[in-house]
Amino acid sequence: MLDKWITASGSQLAMILVSSVLVYAAILLYTRVTGLRSFSKMSAADFAMTIAVGSLFGATISSPNPTLFAGLFALLCLFVAQWGLAYARQKSDRVSKVVDNQPLLLMAGNEILHDNLQRANLTESDLYGKLREANALNFSQVKAVVFETTGDVSVLHGEDDDVPLEPRLFQDVMGADRLLQSSVDH
Repeated sequence: MLDKWITASGSQLAMILVSSVLVYAAILLYTRVTGLRSFSKMSAADFAMTIAVGSLFGATISSPNPTLFAGLFALLCLFVAQWGLAYARQKSDRVSKVVDNQPLLLMAGNEILHDNLQRANLTESDLYGKLREANALNFSQVKAVVFETTGDVSVLHGEDDDVPLEPRLFQDVMGADRLLQSSVDH
């Protein structure tokens, strides 16, 4: 039993090598045909695509099940579905709203929006880490902090208070009306 767990025959290793090269080449080809969007980090569907491709890649090269051709076909199906979903999102706001998360405002100026932090399942410590990562030296420099659809946190900051916020940057951000109203008041 231990022998089966630790060793591999020469033919098994050869098949893993051939499968690795073919599946890797297929992923490159599929990505080239459908576009880099296949591995972007813009929506939950993109994240799922990345995980699914990695999982299929690993399963196809390391095991006789799925077979090489079944794995290649499954990858093709994933890429076609990802391309179709990206196309549908581009053409329909309704599809986009169903598939995509909505960005969430975490700070409006120097004010921490605790309800939104809680909604995003973030702590103040998480927020402080992102502020440090963005080189914000103090809260007075912060114009806005947004929890993006990808799970990233964007920190907009600067020294110049006279530069107005561009409203289009916040058009889909939940809670941004509060931010844009306060920037108009100043």
